[in-house]
Amino acid sequence: QVQLVESGGGLVQPGGSLRLSCSASEGTFSTYAMGWFRQAPGRERDFVAAITTSGRYTDYADSVKGRITIRRSNPENIVSLQMNSLKPEDTAVYYCAALDGGSYYTSKRDHSSYTYWGQGTRVTVSS
Repeated sequence: QVQLVESGGGLVQPGGSLRLSCSASEGTFSTYAMGWFRQAPGRERDFVAAITTSGRYTDYADSVKGRITIRRSNPENIVSLQMNSLKPEDTAVYYCAALDGGSYYTSKRDHSSYTYWGQGTRVTVSS
């Protein structure tokens, strides 16, 4: 069992940048594909970005592609989300998640694919 803790959320102006981090508690981190999701009030938990175990492949929601970069450092057990050119519609609680036991064919965009979740960090984009 892995524990995930997000950090880095806060208030940022439109057009600004924010870096979110997710720290995992154990050394098996490198065996998990990792994802970032977000949820705004009254909305479903939506896919943002995912990264495979080695970090070789990444995937992004169309709404954030080009503005957001997901990275991971397996020695540090950390996955990060660098967010630039933020928009008010990016306002949400952001969650990191670990996918345990999946494969290349497991959908990284489906939140039900993930085994472990952090508690989330709030991002507010407002002037």
